[in-house]
Amino acid sequence: MKVSLRTSGLLVSSPPTAPAEPVTLFVDWLQTAVAAGVPEPHAMTLSTVDASGLPRARMLILKAVDEQGWHFAVSAVSQKGRDLAACPAAALTFYWPALVRQVRITGAVIEDGTAASAEDFRARPIGSRAMALTLRQSQPLVDPAELDAEIDKAQRKLDEDPGLVPDEWKSCAVAPGEVEFWQGS
Repeated sequence: MKVSLRTSGLLVSSPPTAPAEPVTLFVDWLQTAVAAGVPEPHAMTLSTVDASGLPRARMLILKAVDEQGWHFAVSAVSQKGRDLAACPAAALTFYWPALVRQVRITGAVIEDGTAASAEDFRARPIGSRAMALTLRQSQPLVDPAELDAEIDKAQRKLDEDPGLVPDEWKSCAVAPGEVEFWQGS
């Protein structure tokens, strides 16, 4: 894995101050962002490439970071899920403007398995689970009443089976191939 530090645009690849493993420095930077009151410090941009080679980016929430990588969840039938099925690699970007810091991670995307996916889904707020069960992510909304009806139907399913987890729900991680820490001035 390549770890690099960048200061005001100057790249220092694997300098003596770069950690052998980047998780410790990332967690330190994330905790600094939390302590500084940065809004949504765990928000990240997930960048993927679709089946035709076009790049796509969207914001997600970091679920965890450990020796396996940076974890997040997707619906396999969403655009990002289809992108990752076609090309299981991604880039994550964290940006904390108040601290003038950015972290970029690139690497292969690996699935965490059914148990981790189920645990992630069940930990979500009930409204988020109901929305996910509609399987409407990344689809145009023509009639808000139709979506409301689908959410009501999903809510009834969850009331009947509180442990319900859709097969399409996937917990994944970007296994770091390269991690870049950037500090502006």
